[in-house]
Amino acid sequence: MTYSRGNILWVDDEIEHLKPHILFLEEKGYSLSKASNGQDAIELCKENAFDLILLDQSMPGMDGLETLAAIKKDRSSQLIIMITKTEDEWLMDEAMTEQVQQFLIKPVNPSQIFMACKKALEEDKLLEQKATSEYLKEFQEIDQLINEQLDADDWWNLYDRLVNWQLKFDIYRETGLSNILEEQIKTCNKEFSNFIQAHYHTWMSDSNRPVLPNDIFRSYLKPDLEKGNKICLLVLDCMRYDHFKAMVPLLETLFTIDLKYCLSLIPTATPYSRNAIFCGMFPDEMVSKYPKQRLDMVSDAASLNQHEKEFLIDQIKRSGMTDKSVHYHKIWAVEEGKKFEGRIKDYANKDMIALVVNFVDILAHKSSQTDVLKEMVPNESSYRTTVKYWLEHSWLFQVLKHLADTGFTVIMTSDHGSIRVQNDVMVAADRNASSGVRYKYGRNLNTNEKHALVIKEPEKYRLPVFGAQPSYVIAKDDNYFVYPNEAHKYQEKFNNSFQHGGISLEEMIIPLAIMKGKN
Repeated sequence: MTYSRGNILWVDDEIEHLKPHILFLEEKGYSLSKASNGQDAIELCKENAFDLILLDQSMPGMDGLETLAAIKKDRSSQLIIMITKTEDEWLMDEAMTEQVQQFLIKPVNPSQIFMACKKALEEDKLLEQKATSEYLKEFQEIDQLINEQLDADDWWNLYDRLVNWQLKFDIYRETGLSNILEEQIKTCNKEFSNFIQAHYHTWMSDSNRPVLPNDIFRSYLKPDLEKGNKICLLVLDCMRYDHFKAMVPLLETLFTIDLKYCLSLIPTATPYSRNAIFCGMFPDEMVSKYPKQRLDMVSDAASLNQHEKEFLIDQIKRSGMTDKSVHYHKIWAVEEGKKFEGRIKDYANKDMIALVVNFVDILAHKSSQTDVLKEMVPNESSYRTTVKYWLEHSWLFQVLKHLADTGFTVIMTSDHGSIRVQNDVMVAADRNASSGVRYKYGRNLNTNEKHALVIKEPEKYRLPVFGAQPSYVIAKDDNYFVYPNEAHKYQEKFNNSFQHGGISLEEMIIPLAIMKGKN
């Protein structure tokens, strides 16, 4: 059998009456094989690989459904279009449960059959071609946009467009444009780093700044709590904007979603960005008000977010809502998550639930440390897919179902994202400098300012001052810091791994979704 536009098997007990239809398909470039009963069709399928089967339901002996089941038993992915005289819903249900691609009602004309075959065999290719054409056009538009004076909203809209293309190319992998998109994102990151370097410090005293983590409670939680609505603040540590958008199809089965954004604080790391969500303060205010937090950061404690519950309760009290009941829960492991799921009804009477989930952050860090995860998460696309798969099969999805059904508004966000680092940058530092790969603070820090934001006056950036002559260095783009005498060690350990703490679209533009249950 020679390959043409597609090899089709047509199964019908009146196959000789379908000669005009068959000739029409052959004129369109398809190769046709014929069978007048189910048993012959099954034998032909054992001997040949057909791209598509047109299958009549009403045949004497073995009918269409029986034939369908037998074919699918050996070839579960076989494309099949069922054709029938009846519009019985039970028949449609049976056919759909067997994963029939389309369901046609007789009489059908040659053009209908042709369109059905074209859709089944060529839809993906046509969509890929359309995606290719549309992206190449949009590539030019984005290339021009990044040379204009963009504000924070513009950068969010631009990044949203880039992420949408990432998600499309996750599906249409054969376009060959993923590498071009990746390079365009790198170009955008360089301009975004320049934008942050030029504007970030001015936002520290500007009431019209973009929403930052320390603004989230005041801007989005407080108004709902004051109205008496039940709120769940869900913080997925290290969740990126593209992760959230990959999960949207799952979440939309439960919620209507109003998607906004937030800009992470720099450094884009838990001690700064996540703590800011719970205390509602810039990092310098936080360490001034909470000496325990300052001590943790100075001593580089094992956990730098031990006081989130205290921060949150204090913030609610400062907002004048002393009557509100709150449950805070941080979940590191699946066992703890399942326990929380089992007790969610006990927490449903609270005015506010604050839930911190660390799975995505753990995945980011561990993916560079174990061979299994290196295989599972080798690139951006697999990272998105893994996060989506986790949510779909996790205890958290069951919790979200319960919250949606019981009238909670879920504010779902992150503290920062992560970026796959690929360019090592030398840094000179005092031996007491912090150990971060994407950011460092301490004395005598020195690196190439082309690759990093060097902060000699932390006060201007609302950053804590630790010790004499303090400074910070924050990596830009996809850079990471290495020490000259240990460069090879750091390159081997961190190159091509997901890290955070620096300045990039992936780390700084984080989702902020207001989700209300559909029921």
